[in-house]
Amino acid sequence: MATHLNSFDAIYQVVQLIPQGKVTSYGAIAAYLGMKGGARMVGWAMNASHTLENVPAHRVVNRNGILTGKNFFGGNRMQELLEKEGIQVKEDKIVGFQQHFWDPGVEL
Repeated sequence: MATHLNSFDAIYQVVQLIPQGKVTSYGAIAAYLGMKGGARMVGWAMNASHTLENVPAHRVVNRNGILTGKNFFGGNRMQELLEKEGIQVKEDKIVGFQQHFWDPGVEL
């Protein structure tokens, strides 16, 4: 279990670096951290982070720009947070996803 917690901390550190108005994917974070097949673990970390004010989990979406984690925010909260940062969302998907995509493997 300690390994998961350490992994979660590493994931949170990357998520904290995502700039406002940008998003990334579970897989991009996993790839950056060298967690082969770790997208699911990134998802678990995001689900567990909703009590952490300093982890902008709303900026992490699936590889197609779909707000797959929205149920953990309740209602439309994830979409509202993204729209407040200037990201348009239509039918649970980010409009112009590639323009907003932040790749930690490139940016960090």
